[in-house]
Amino acid sequence: MSETSSPVAGAATTTGEPAEVELRLPADGAYASVLRTLTAGLAARLDFTLDDIEDLRIAVSEAAAMVLDEADEGTVLDCRFRLSPGELAVTIAGTAQTPAAPDYESFGWQVLATLAAEAAIDSTPGSYAVRLTVRSSLEP
Repeated sequence: MSETSSPVAGAATTTGEPAEVELRLPADGAYASVLRTLTAGLAARLDFTLDDIEDLRIAVSEAAAMVLDEADEGTVLDCRFRLSPGELAVTIAGTAQTPAAPDYESFGWQVLATLAAEAAIDSTPGSYAVRLTVRSSLEP
């Protein structure tokens, strides 16, 4: 394995800090495939297994769907990724002037909570965000 494809090199900046990636997309379901593709690419860079990557793609799809349901029309989704060795933390947020309270009984939340090591929803006037952390099954 080359140095540039090692989990540490792929997960950290040259200063040793976890790498951070940001993506801004129109709040439109048509762009969900772009988000899923980027997520899979980042997870592959961290040497996640194929099963881990597929679980992460599903979790990110559910998180994005939750945010899209609450986001104001014509706004932007802000997607942030924090890469650490064996771990990818994702935050998907959108502007929502009057977001609904989180529905922790919904099917989408149940899927997300099952696939992610950690998950949370922040619903406040003006913003709706879903945060999730997925860890590689190869990590101890």
